[in-house]
Parts: sequence; structure tokens; C-alpha cells
Amino acid sequence: MPALRDIALGRYVAVDSPIHRLDPRTKFLAVMSLMIATVTARHWAPVVLAAGAAVAVALVARLPLRLLLRNLGPFTWLFAFTFALHAFMTPGAPLWRVPGVDVAVTAEGLSLGALFAGRLAAVISIASLMTLTTAPMELTDGLERLLSPFRRLGLPAHELAMMVSISLRFVPVLVEEAERLHRAQVSRGADFSGGPVARARKLIPLLVPLFIAAFARADRLALAMESRCYRGGEGRTSFRQLRLAGRDLLAAALTAGLVAAVLLLPAGLQA
Repeated sequence: MPALRDIALGRYVAVDSPIHRLDPRTKFLAVMSLMIATVTARHWAPVVLAAGAAVAVALVARLPLRLLLRNLGPFTWLFAFTFALHAFMTPGAPLWRVPGVDVAVTAEGLSLGALFAGRLAAVISIASLMTLTTAPMELTDGLERLLSPFRRLGLPAHELAMMVSISLRFVPVLVEEAERLHRAQVSRGADFSGGPVARARKLIPLLVPLFIAAFARADRLALAMESRCYRGGEGRTSFRQLRLAGRDLLAAALTAGLVAAVLLLPAGLQA
């Protein structure tokens, strides 16, 4: 539970930096393209390059690197599961066999599992940079502008952008609520220790009030929006108009070069 507070997704750090001043559309497209390129990586070199780019962006954005490292803590179970799945399921030269079961850990599986776990860590770090450097309203406006061409196909761009923004903003709120409930139950004698199965069972008394609190917050938010005469994006205007600047074109060019390097680097290694 203490690691939940380290989740950076949905958290915004208000700092005056060149990354924060970029257009949200530029940042969204850059993050998505780099994430897709990283997911397709089959070698360590592209993953290291993408992770290095995330560290460089964090330094330029004046974000503490420990924030990115601590953000990976809550996903340790996912990295371990990914590593173990590939270690046991990838065919190759067996290094250790499970007694009584026809399953073995292979050298190829260890290498592939480490690659996939590292790739997943790089993708999570890149995704967290979007919300860390973009204010909630800017994120909503940027998504709405990007989705606006699909309105002709009947896509509710404003409503969809609002839903995504609210969902991201609810992540740190729910994390804080979960920590508060955890401390309250521990102070009343609750014990969350034990093995994975025992801890999962003991989390049920924590999840029930958490979901109730989440639904209550959602209901209050809906009432607040309705009392302010919110009726969707029909006829709505924006106080701040988004405009691409020279720094956005420079950031787009750098991102395109980085994505090309991530995609073409494996071919260069094979050659």
C-alpha cells in the first residue's frame, strides 16, 4: 500500500519548463508515437534509447528523476509476472526444471523476459511524462482538438476528451483515498500481511469502501457539472486557444528522429 503514493499517472507537477510550455497536442502525439515504437522493440538498444529519451525529457522538464523511478515501484508485480512468464514459457536450452512438472527455465526465456520487463518499464515512464507536464484542462483541450476531425463520423470528441481527462485525474485521488482507508483500518487492528493469496483476501474490506467512495465522488462531480449547466461540447468555446509555435515544430522533428532511430536501430544491429 505505501507504494501507491508513488504512482505518477494522472499527477501534474506545475513547473515552468520548455516541456510544460509545449502544445498538449504535440506532447500527446510525441508520447503515443514513442510508446508505439518502444513496444515494437525486439532488442535492448531501442529500449535503452527510449528510456534515455524519457530521462532527458524529465531533466529538461525539471522533474526529479526519483519521481520516475518511484513510479515504477507499484508495477513491480507486473514486471515480475512478465519476466516469469517468458522465463518459463520460452523454448530453448533449459537451465532449471521445475520438479515434477515438464516446465523449465531457459536462457532464451530469461533474456526475453528481461527485455519485455524493461520495455514495459520504459513505456510506463514515457506515459507518465504526459500527465506530469500537462495541466488537466490543457490535456482536455488537446485531446478534443485531436479528435475534432472525427466529429463528422459521429464521435463525441469533447465528451470523450472530458472522460479521459477526468479518469486520469481520478487516479491520484483514488490512490489518496486508498491510503487513507488503509491507515484507518490498520489503526483499528487490521492486518494486511501474509502471502499473495492471503493479502488479496484481506484487501476486500478495503476495496468495498474504496469503490463506494469512488461512486460517491463521481455522483458529486456529475451534480456539480449539471448545476453549472454542463450539456456537453455543443456550442462550447475555449478561453485559451491552442496554437502551434516554433518549439512545437522543433519537438515534433526531434520526436520523429527519435522514433525513426528506435525503429531502425534493430535493423542496423542485425546488419
